[in-house]
Amino acid sequence: MLTLKNLTYRIAGRTLLDGASLQMDRSQKIGLVGRNGIGKSTLFRLILGEIHADGGDLNFAQSFKIATVAQEVPGGEMSALEFVINADHERTSLLLEAETCEDPNRIGDIHDRLMTIDAYTAEARAAKILLGLGFSEAEQLRSLSSFSGGWRMRIALAASLFQHPDLLLLDEPTNHLDLEAALWLENFLKSYNATLLIISHDREFLNNVVTKIFHLHRGKITTYNGNYDFYEKTRKEQLAFGQAYNEKIEAQKKHMMKFVDRFRASATKARQAQSRLKAVEKLEPLSLAEDDPTLKLDFPETEALSPPYLTYDKVALGYGDKVILQHLRGTIGPEDRIALLGANGNGKSTFAKFLAGRLEPKSGHFHRSPKLRVGYFHQHQAEDLKKGDTAYHHVADLMPKASETVIRSFLGRFGFDKTKSDVAVEKLSGGEKARLVMALISVEKPHLLIFDEPTNHLDVEMRESLMMAINNFAGAVILITHDWHLLRHTADRLWLVADGTLRPYEGDLEEYRKMVLGGAKKEDKGKAKKK
Repeated sequence: MLTLKNLTYRIAGRTLLDGASLQMDRSQKIGLVGRNGIGKSTLFRLILGEIHADGGDLNFAQSFKIATVAQEVPGGEMSALEFVINADHERTSLLLEAETCEDPNRIGDIHDRLMTIDAYTAEARAAKILLGLGFSEAEQLRSLSSFSGGWRMRIALAASLFQHPDLLLLDEPTNHLDLEAALWLENFLKSYNATLLIISHDREFLNNVVTKIFHLHRGKITTYNGNYDFYEKTRKEQLAFGQAYNEKIEAQKKHMMKFVDRFRASATKARQAQSRLKAVEKLEPLSLAEDDPTLKLDFPETEALSPPYLTYDKVALGYGDKVILQHLRGTIGPEDRIALLGANGNGKSTFAKFLAGRLEPKSGHFHRSPKLRVGYFHQHQAEDLKKGDTAYHHVADLMPKASETVIRSFLGRFGFDKTKSDVAVEKLSGGEKARLVMALISVEKPHLLIFDEPTNHLDVEMRESLMMAINNFAGAVILITHDWHLLRHTADRLWLVADGTLRPYEGDLEEYRKMVLGGAKKEDKGKAKKK
C-alpha cells in the first residue's frame, strides 16, 4: 500500500533519513518510535508530500487517501460538530452535486456512493467521536471560536478520525487529551478499520494499539513485528549481542596487535605484520546506542519536614462567583504518591493550584506547614520561559549566590551539559524546555512536587527517567497525567475528581479503565467514597 525505498532527506547539512526503507500494508497499525528530533515528523511530511526527498522512492497504491490531524483549527461560528462532519470532503461534495445533478445515471451513482461511505449516519458518527474525546452534546454545538487551543486540537483529532482514510497519520495524538479521552482513543483505534502510523512516546498506548514498530535511528528504519514491549525487549537483546560481539572484536584486535607490535621491525615478519595490521583495520565493531546525557533526571533531596505537610477541611475552591470543588477534606504528607483522576474540566488543575498555594479557598479551613516548599509543574509553564535567556541564566536568576560550578552541576542533574545549558530557550526542543522547568521548580529543594501533564513533550526514555526520579524522590508527589505507564509505576493512591468534589477511588487503575470505557456497572462508581 505504501513503500519507501532508500529514502534520503537532508536539511541544513544534517541527514535525517539515510537510505531509509519501510513497507506498510492495508489495515496495519504501526508505531513510529525514536528519540525526539530524530526525524519522525519529517517522515510524516514526506509521506504527506509537504516536502520532497533528496533521493529514493516513495510509492502509494492507486486511489490512496491519506489524512492527518490539522495543526490548527480555525475559529469562527461553525460548530464543532459541523467542522467534523465537513472534514469528509467526498461526502460534502457528493451531497452538493446531488442537489443540482439532472443525469439519472449520475444521480444513481451518487446515491450508491453515499450509501457506501455511510453518509447518512455522518452526524451520529461525528457526535460519537466528539463525545469520546470529551465534548458533551451541548459543547458539540458551540462555535469553534469559543474553544481554547487545546480543545480545538481535540476537534482537529476528531475530524481526522471521522474522515476514515486509507492511511491515518497521528503525531502524538494523546498530548492534548486527559487520561479519560486517551483511554477512549486507545479503545477506538483498536477497532479502527484503516492503516495507522502513529508517532507516540506513550508506551502503554502503543502496546494496546499497534502490532508493528518502525524504529527510526541514525537515518535508518528497522521493523519489529509486535507491540512496543516486544520491540524494546528485542532491541535490548540486539544491543546486548552487539556489546558481546564488540568485546570479542576488541579482544581479537589486541591479540593481533601483539603480533604486529612484536614483529613490525623484523625483516622476515614485516610482511605478515603488515597483513595483520590491515586485518585489524577491517575488524569494525557494531554501532551501538550511545549514552545520552539528556536521559538524566534527578530531583534534589530536601530536608525532612514533620507531617502533615498540609491539612484541609470543608474547603471549597473556585474562581469569582463560580465554585468548582467543595466539601474537600484530607491531608498531604511525606512520601505520598497521589494520582488525580477525572475528566478535563472537573477541577484537577484547580485542586493542584490550591495545593501549590496559588489559589486561596473560598471557604473552609486549611493549614500549611510554614516550612513547606512546593515545586509545581503545569502544562503551559514552558511558555513563560524568558526568550533570549539560556537554561544557565534561568537557574542563575534563582540561585544568585551560587557559583558557576554549582549552577552547572545542578543543571547536570536534569541532563544539561555546558553546551546545552548555554542555548537560548527558544532554540530548545519541547522536551528540553520541560526538563528546564523541572529544574527550575527544584531549585528550592521542594518537599512536595506537583506534576500537571509533565510528559507531553518527553520521549519514552525520558519518561522512564521521570518515573525513576519520582520513585526516588523522598517527598510527596501529586500527579495529573494521561500517561498510563507513569501512573501505574508511581501512584499508590488514586483520588477521583468528579461531581464537584474529590474522593478516594478505592478501585485500581484497571477498574477505572473499565469504568471510563463503560465496561463497569454504574454501581462501580461507588468505589469513589467519601473520606
